[in-house]
Amino acid sequence: MGRKSQKKDYRAVNAHSGNLFIKKNIVSDKETSRLSRLIAILTQLQTRRLVTSTEIAEKFKVSVRTIYRDIRTLEQAGVPILTEEGKGYSLMEGYKLPPVMFTENEANAFITAEKLVLLNKDTSLIKSYADGITKIKSVLRSNAKEKAALLSERVAFEQNTGDHITSNFLSSVQIALTNFSVIKVEYYSPNKDETTKRHIEPFALINNVGESWYLIAWCRLRKDYRLFRFDRIKRIEITDEKFPPHKLSLPDYLEQYKNNIKHP
Repeated sequence: MGRKSQKKDYRAVNAHSGNLFIKKNIVSDKETSRLSRLIAILTQLQTRRLVTSTEIAEKFKVSVRTIYRDIRTLEQAGVPILTEEGKGYSLMEGYKLPPVMFTENEANAFITAEKLVLLNKDTSLIKSYADGITKIKSVLRSNAKEKAALLSERVAFEQNTGDHITSNFLSSVQIALTNFSVIKVEYYSPNKDETTKRHIEPFALINNVGESWYLIAWCRLRKDYRLFRFDRIKRIEITDEKFPPHKLSLPDYLEQYKNNIKHP
């Protein structure tokens, strides 16, 4: 009798710290699977603005009804989940979860990606990624940190072009793109050997590894989409002026313009 009582499963969700944990002696595989799913749902809610029950159900190969129960469990534990009818779930603004733990494969992927980032020609991206990867490394377990350091010394990508940096404003352009801010540039066109001032609406960014970045933008001067090469932008200013989001998607643009990409 006493032995049975010791095997009782105690579970709890600590809503104040955002930690989901189990106090247990014996936990079934089914319960462990559900715990993993609850943590994964929290992670998705933290990393995306909106998550639908259908997306989560497909990811974990469970029914939508099961996800509804999971969401209720998190809400009952005090996690502030907001429901937007017909759209999905999101976390209340300002609610933060503790750092997640990464698997060895995930840590290795970050280290490999770091090597690719170092090949790019924009210093602002290198700095931002370096700051981010430092935070990621800080939450790795000690043995994982040692393995990550070893892998960092054993992964390299060859670079065919020169190693000179061509720009330092990719991060600013990314912010302008996601906030729909108009950009003022002074752009040099080598074919015409002239520098012109433009007001452009950033649309997308493309890059061949180890080469200069390109900004696809709607040029108000040319009244068409143009491809702006970063190392030809002589001056750049992110303005406070906003523009409506472009209706064209990047795949649509590439399909329409792939045989007729226009430079400024």
